[in-house]
Amino acid sequence: MLNSENTRRVGRQGLRVSALALGCMGLTTLYGQDTTAANPHEVINRALDLGVTLIDTSDAYGPFTNEEAVGRAIRHRRDEVVLSTKFGVVRRESQGDGLAAVGVSGHPDYVKRACEASLRRLQTDRIDLYIQHRLDPDTPIEETVGAMGELVQAGSVRYIALCEVGPETIRRGHATFPLSAVHSEYSLWSRDPEDAVLRVVRELGLGFLPYSPLGRGFLTGRIRSFDDLAPDDWRRHSPRFQGANFARNLDLVDRVRDIAAAKGVTSAQLALAWILAQGDGIVPVQGATKVSELEENLAAVEVVLTPDDLARVDAAAPRGGAAGAAWPAGSVGAMIDR
Repeated sequence: MLNSENTRRVGRQGLRVSALALGCMGLTTLYGQDTTAANPHEVINRALDLGVTLIDTSDAYGPFTNEEAVGRAIRHRRDEVVLSTKFGVVRRESQGDGLAAVGVSGHPDYVKRACEASLRRLQTDRIDLYIQHRLDPDTPIEETVGAMGELVQAGSVRYIALCEVGPETIRRGHATFPLSAVHSEYSLWSRDPEDAVLRVVRELGLGFLPYSPLGRGFLTGRIRSFDDLAPDDWRRHSPRFQGANFARNLDLVDRVRDIAAAKGVTSAQLALAWILAQGDGIVPVQGATKVSELEENLAAVEVVLTPDDLARVDAAAPRGGAAGAAWPAGSVGAMIDR
């Protein structure tokens, strides 16, 4: 169970959260049969019982249904939650596909409309951490962050952050209105933020919220073949889960597993403990579709990695060690500002 010692400061504006957060995307969408079997209310409330405070969602997940599920789950425990959600992925009706993602928007009017809609779905009067999901190349970041700052001043939002943005964007956004954090993919197979983003985050005193800290489940070691993914699991479209890339990445996972076994912990716990060891302002946003997975992941806060352990992990999963792109080419997810 997480306790008062397992908290971390996120930014300089006063936000403090549990050392591990719960990302809720997989509870309602994208992971095929695992999603169908998930019970959002059970997993979210167990997380709160175990001391997790930061609960993360987005209007893009579903779309919209994830926010609704989170809102129902926390309705009677709202004051225990630091609630994070995201905006920016624009969807339109698409024949045969329902609401399809068509791009991103950071236009000030869109920011405010999206916030109002998220507040309704989440059944709350405030969003604790509001995050731009992807950078809008057609809207200056100053305009987007300016609108987010107005939401803070109006009381609808407490803190703000940006997702998958590079150093220049972080600096410009923070100069417009104080950011609390940056949200980026970061794990033992996605170490790109170390090159520049983390340096700027530390320089400016921001928090860092890694998503997919378990490599979309791959680093747990439970996925051993492409056929382990359900037919409707979106990971089948990810280059890292395909062909020769899958085999190369499985080698990385096996190296991590061997180190974890020597420590007497699971691969997931080792992967999360490694991220926690990268800095006090880093809060991994881990996901779980089952209570048993959640409990396993949260135990990572008890794993102590020595300098020798960290060196072994670094050698087993070096920068650039993962094979294949993290996102399918041309997808909204691949719109990363570096």
